Amino acid sequence: MTIVKNGKSGRKTLVLVDGSNLVYRAFFAIRELSNSRGFPTNAVYGFTTMLLKLLRDYNPEGIAVVFDSKGPTFRHEAYEDYKATRAAMPDNLGLQIPRVKEVVEAFSVPVIEKGGVEADDIIGTLALKATASGDDVLIVSGDKDLLQLVSDRVSMVDTMKDKSYDVDAVKERFGVSPDKVTEILGLAGDTSDNIPGVPGIGEKTARKLVEQYGSLEGILNNLDSVKGARLRNNLEEYAEQARMSRDLATIRTDLDLDITPESLGIREPDVEALTKLFAEFEFSSLLQQLRSGGNPPDDGHYETVADEDNLGKIIKKIKNEGRCGFDFLLPGGRRPMDGDPLGIALAAGSGEAWYVPLSDGGGGPDHEAAWKALEELFSDAGVSKTGHDLKRAFIVLARKKIYPRGLDFDTMVAAYILDPAKRDFSVPSIAERYLSRRVVSLEELTGSGARAVAPSEVPVEKLAACLCGIADAIGRLRPVLGDLITEEGFEKLFRDIEMPLVEVLAAMEYHGVLVDRSLLADMSNELGELMRLSEEKIYSLAGEEFNINSPKQLQVILFDKLGLPKGRKTKDGYSTDMEVLAHLAKSYELPGEILAYRSLAKLRSTYVDALPELINPETGRIHTSYNQTVTATGRLSSSDPNLQNIPIRTTEGKRIRQAFIAPEGWEILSGDYSQIELRILAHLSEDPELTTAFEAGEDIHRMTASNVFGVFPEMVNDEMRRQAKVINFGVIYGMSPFGLSRELGINQKMAKIYIDEYFKRFAGVARYVDATIEQARSDG
Repeated sequence: MTIVKNGKSGRKTLVLVDGSNLVYRAFFAIRELSNSRGFPTNAVYGFTTMLLKLLRDYNPEGIAVVFDSKGPTFRHEAYEDYKATRAAMPDNLGLQIPRVKEVVEAFSVPVIEKGGVEADDIIGTLALKATASGDDVLIVSGDKDLLQLVSDRVSMVDTMKDKSYDVDAVKERFGVSPDKVTEILGLAGDTSDNIPGVPGIGEKTARKLVEQYGSLEGILNNLDSVKGARLRNNLEEYAEQARMSRDLATIRTDLDLDITPESLGIREPDVEALTKLFAEFEFSSLLQQLRSGGNPPDDGHYETVADEDNLGKIIKKIKNEGRCGFDFLLPGGRRPMDGDPLGIALAAGSGEAWYVPLSDGGGGPDHEAAWKALEELFSDAGVSKTGHDLKRAFIVLARKKIYPRGLDFDTMVAAYILDPAKRDFSVPSIAERYLSRRVVSLEELTGSGARAVAPSEVPVEKLAACLCGIADAIGRLRPVLGDLITEEGFEKLFRDIEMPLVEVLAAMEYHGVLVDRSLLADMSNELGELMRLSEEKIYSLAGEEFNINSPKQLQVILFDKLGLPKGRKTKDGYSTDMEVLAHLAKSYELPGEILAYRSLAKLRSTYVDALPELINPETGRIHTSYNQTVTATGRLSSSDPNLQNIPIRTTEGKRIRQAFIAPEGWEILSGDYSQIELRILAHLSEDPELTTAFEAGEDIHRMTASNVFGVFPEMVNDEMRRQAKVINFGVIYGMSPFGLSRELGINQKMAKIYIDEYFKRFAGVARYVDATIEQARSDG
């Protein structure tokens, strides 16, 4: 892969940015973001950070941002339905495009657009002119049409996907060289631009045809040799449409422009204008960069600690500064109970960071002396310490009998509070977002998945640089995230709820939970016997033995041999998933028995046999991870193992829960809020029925069951109450009749009746839900 960056070729590089494409994608890549006045800023922010990264990473001699013009182009004249299927531009995006252009101009980067002309054609023309003058060109876009411009002098990068294209990459993508891309598009069309192509021909078929015949004309001139009557007929019938499609997809390189590549040289940004814009948009991290000279923070000074004396001087320096960022390197990824850390990186506010090896083979100071020095640092409440996933740090230190003070800022928790809908809260991800800073992740060194290597197998110097970069970024993130939390009004939530919770969860994980191995062993044997009996019954009902776990063999038994009604079709035949079997089980015995067998097998493999394998050999307990920053709603989740997902409705599921026990002389205390969500709903909706019921101490779920099922409260059984509980909690979270039908195993018509009955009884809740939805629509 040869993507030209400045200085590598000895030639000048011109960067041409497809502004229309990237603004549109930035709008959808970042969830709703706006300033305190309600003006949307997600597209502006996304585009601005991308532009900064381009200037930093490629350091080009010239750059321009090109936009589509409003109104029809020559392509609309050639084909009336060109781009006709595109959805209208969202209002919030339309508002931001002029502001994006203001930001670009404040960077002193030319904004280019020409009436009746698309950005692609301007880019094509400027690229040809630049390469003719001996320069290199880098096109920045996610539009595959532009790949036709790639050559030895022209490369393309899709910054959103971090994917680069040279000639070889285009060949890999399309199967043909860049100059043949339009031939592919002429045949296959382009749905994004509503270019029709030839019916029945997709990209795969188009590639084969172009590889065989060289071009569209080559194909049309040899129709007799094209295999497949339907394909041949379509090519003949739609030959002119294919030619038109190819022409529509072809980017012009001969526009009459009053701009030359030489006029697009890099100029100094207008810092004053950028400061005003970033202040208006409330881009705190970008403002911080401007105030530090208009550039991202320096790369910092990183080194590996050689001995105890050096470490002592570093600890003293950090104490004098009164703050530090840090990150532990663990052997088992991010599970602190799996072993002692391999090292720790410490970062001072001055941009310095140090890696302290803590394992054999890593060099550095004597490990016992190193831990003593670290205990001195972490026990000092006068040093404010910032970490990422502090829960992990609390556990690491507790295992060393170090009880820290001053761990008062968690960048992972802070980033989560600011944007809980995000999925990636890793340091590299949030550093990129809030600092426009590239941070190397540990996974880049170790790899991931089946090919991953242990951190101990990575050269120490690379580990040191990686960990120091992470610790440095953690320290730099603190003031940025802290300011944003204050600006957004989340200070109380962060300081009084989420940060104290970190230490509570750490203690829970560290102590773990005791498991009764003998009970699980007995259960495994019992379930094995139940599965054996279920197998015998299944074979008897089927009339033969077969692999119950094979969907293919099950299809043959159910649909071919027994002739049961077929359900949803998949690429491998007819589905035999739980939904299909549950539907069949209403009328036939065998599907129900298969479901029972699957339930037993899942209980045994997922819980009964798996839980003992997860017991920590040192503590004899299971140490699940309680995830504070995973769900968008703010709820906790657990993993490795997921203790919240252990079944409770079946007898076997309840027995599995009995395997979690207290040590001798202790008891497990279970506490739960009494229908907390419904109590909040009663308060917010002011529904008189719901409020009165709570004030009277009634069982809300029993009351709902009585109403929905039309029976007296004393006649409500456990199953009816369970269904009412699903209705109570499902409806307030917007569950549809379809969703409720799946949860309760009933048809949608009945589910809708249940929902209607619920809202008829609790009319105040219905009004509150409707008003909330309407407010969300009007206020955003």
